[in-house]
Amino acid sequence: MKIIVCGAGQVGVNIARQLALENHDVTIVDQAPDLVRRVSDTLDAQAVVGHASHPDVLERAGIADADMLIAVTLTDEINMVACQVAHSLFDVPTKIARIRQKSYLDPMWANLFSRDNLPIDVIISPEMEVARAVARRLRIPGAMDMIPLADGAVTLLGVRCTEECPLLNTPLKQLTQLFPDLNIVIVGLVRDGNAIVPKADDQMAPGDEVYFVVDTAQISRAMTAFGYDAGEARRLLIIGGGNIGLVLAQEIEREYPWVKAKIIEHNKERAEYISGQLESTVVLNGDARDIEILEEANIRGTDTVVAVTNDDESNILASLLAKKFGCERTVTLVNTSIYEQLIGSLGIDVVVSPRNITVSTILQHVRRGRIHSVHAVREGLGELIEAEALETSDLAGKTLKEIQLPTGVVVGAIVRDGKMLFPRGTTTVEAGDRVILFSAPESIRKVENMFAVQLEYF
Repeated sequence: MKIIVCGAGQVGVNIARQLALENHDVTIVDQAPDLVRRVSDTLDAQAVVGHASHPDVLERAGIADADMLIAVTLTDEINMVACQVAHSLFDVPTKIARIRQKSYLDPMWANLFSRDNLPIDVIISPEMEVARAVARRLRIPGAMDMIPLADGAVTLLGVRCTEECPLLNTPLKQLTQLFPDLNIVIVGLVRDGNAIVPKADDQMAPGDEVYFVVDTAQISRAMTAFGYDAGEARRLLIIGGGNIGLVLAQEIEREYPWVKAKIIEHNKERAEYISGQLESTVVLNGDARDIEILEEANIRGTDTVVAVTNDDESNILASLLAKKFGCERTVTLVNTSIYEQLIGSLGIDVVVSPRNITVSTILQHVRRGRIHSVHAVREGLGELIEAEALETSDLAGKTLKEIQLPTGVVVGAIVRDGKMLFPRGTTTVEAGDRVILFSAPESIRKVENMFAVQLEYF
């Protein structure tokens, strides 16, 4: 595919890097010469200097032959106009735009992005996506990651193995013997920063990050098996009242009314504004790195702190202070990839990356075949893919043993009629099944081909 990426910020560069690694023809557009130069030096992608919404700039980028335009500049209006230009002048089939301003996303104005008005095929709102991701993690303390799949029938969970984990030093193949009625499949391990595609004889060690697929109805039992028994968060402190903090607080009020939430926001005007947007959430004005403010927020009686300011260092420091005062759990927003690798050693429980969440959402629309969802698992670890087996795809009617999965691919679950089937070699994939699998980066293209329509069928 030929893909134009507008915006050479962190999200744009990461998308371009991922797509270039998969041998797509990628061109990135940005008006900052230094960013464009950096892209040219580090990525296997073309780069063009210029305003991303100007027709002549897009033409220089090769948009006349493009299959997709992804507009992720820092300005909503530029992203919207770029999609309009791509549609009206160059008839680009698929247009994806990042839109952050909530007023554009109000359901009242949903017709704005119709084909007859502003023709955007996919709208990505990072703040809303991140807020939902954080809210999901609050439901299951102990989980670093939580992704619902197959309309909620199964869930991907990520946990960190502690010294007390009952499953340490147990070969993975024995899990089914230990828990015969627990539908759980381990699909990935991270040890000392290195990704491991698990094999039957592998064992979990202290400090390992373990990613597994589980029947949603059995989440509580699965977490208990890994040594986590804590209930849902009840007393929540949000640090940062920006767009993410506000959307998260609104989500908490709407979906989790039993949670008592507070927000610390350092800007007085912003604190007053968000206070008017919330009903039951207490808003405090001050610096979350100030011990007096933390005491006023009753940090010692808080079970979960979520740090979502726009400054990584402030988020990390506030989370460490919360831990010092006895807070059970911290969720920390981190935009800089190098910090993500350090978080585990600092004792912070959960890291949320807006960049990874946005990239995952976009990749879903790049993948070929009947792909329902894509989730990037840690940076560089691989992708969790939810795909539908069509009658015309290569794997329909075959057992998993017959399919001969590519190296680096693990099937986590098969969902049929809303129920999870534990994947075994003798399990037959039927047309209409949702197949949940994890793929290492080098095998993603092969996975796409597995779920593609076979032309000879016609």
